[in-house]
Amino acid sequence: MSQADIIRRNNVKVTGQGGPTLLLAHGFGCDQNMWRFITPQLERDYRVVLFDYVGSGRSQLSAFDRDRYASLDGYAQDIVEICESLDLGDVTLVGHSVSGIIGLLASLQAPEYFAGHVMVCPSPCFLNVPPDYEGGFEHQDLQDLIDLMDKNYIGWANYLAPLVMGSANGAALAGELSGSFCSTDPVVAKAFAMATFFSDYRHVLADAQHPSLILQSSRDNLAPPTVGRYMQAHMPDSTLAMLEIEGHCPHMSHPDLVVEALQGFLAKRRHS
Repeated sequence: MSQADIIRRNNVKVTGQGGPTLLLAHGFGCDQNMWRFITPQLERDYRVVLFDYVGSGRSQLSAFDRDRYASLDGYAQDIVEICESLDLGDVTLVGHSVSGIIGLLASLQAPEYFAGHVMVCPSPCFLNVPPDYEGGFEHQDLQDLIDLMDKNYIGWANYLAPLVMGSANGAALAGELSGSFCSTDPVVAKAFAMATFFSDYRHVLADAQHPSLILQSSRDNLAPPTVGRYMQAHMPDSTLAMLEIEGHCPHMSHPDLVVEALQGFLAKRRHS
């Protein structure tokens, strides 16, 4: 696939004034527009690369392949191909939610492109796995969510969005998230949901080759604080920053806190 094809497939946009490269990877049911609350600040000091996963935002839906995207490795391959097509290097990958893990998988596939990770409310496994891991959900809870997608897609979106955003962050952001869910093709959304919520990538955490900052909300309905602590304990060269806020999307609800933490992480790396 040519560079132009990949840029078109993933709706890749490059902005900013130069400097270190940040590759911003959105979460499930979202698109690159969700980063707009932090990109104006980042563009002053960094080269910012935005994209949409296949099936999300303004990507090419025709490029969706059920087999490729049945697991998170297919989404990771998208990231690697974007890095290759733009000839990127020393990339800090900023990944929201499941994209924290997708970014880690990409860096394991092609470590030469990456320099570090900033993971915003990540989770390597949303399932509870007794006795030593609390992911937040029982298997039946997630199966019920998938069943709701099949029966009432709009109802599913309207139920999940406020849960994800957090009640303290207002109806407007929850409404935007619900609209984003609804704008995603249901077939693609279900494939991404299955790959996201029923996977377990805890086994790859110890293989991380680059420094990581884990940003965790203290009150998060999707990824409880136990997840952040588990990841920090199992990932080499990782730092956990607990934000005393509610919600799974702090880059939307509390963008200044996310930018401050990200810039602190990058400054520390520059001076180390």
